[in-house]
Amino acid sequence: MMKQVLDANGMRRSLIRITHEILEHNKGVDQIVLVGIETRGIDLAKRIQTNLETFENKKVECYGINVYPWRDDVKDEAKPEINLPINDKKVILVDDVLFKGRTVRAAMDALMANARPKEIQLAVLIDRGHRELPIRADYVGKNIPSSIDEIIRVKVEEQDGNDEVVIEK
Repeated sequence: MMKQVLDANGMRRSLIRITHEILEHNKGVDQIVLVGIETRGIDLAKRIQTNLETFENKKVECYGINVYPWRDDVKDEAKPEINLPINDKKVILVDDVLFKGRTVRAAMDALMANARPKEIQLAVLIDRGHRELPIRADYVGKNIPSSIDEIIRVKVEEQDGNDEVVIEK
């Protein structure tokens, strides 16, 4: 059974709100770099990038990161060098769903392995709770209380052909 919790317009509005919150908190886009977590976090980061550039009329860098080798449930995986120009920058880490916090922790480990950002902030489209680590998002599109056995799927036009968020039971 599937239930839609956000349609395309809801996703668009949530990302615009997140963009405005980023601008307000950081007083503009100076020194901001977006880093999207594979896979759908990258698409969401690019949309936020477009919004930021439209609202501020300034270029904002946006990158993607694969955090798989840094996950704590992956053993003996060679950790590639992450070579992003984020030293002394405010990094806005972007992901689709914040759940237990382990993916975000892996992303922070990956970023910190070879760089020294000034600050790391977290933007997520969906926060579903059930944290296992003390990680919270700075910017949240929608809080969706869910049971541990439900699955929340974020679909994006770029990969899935449509924008929506659904809960599968």
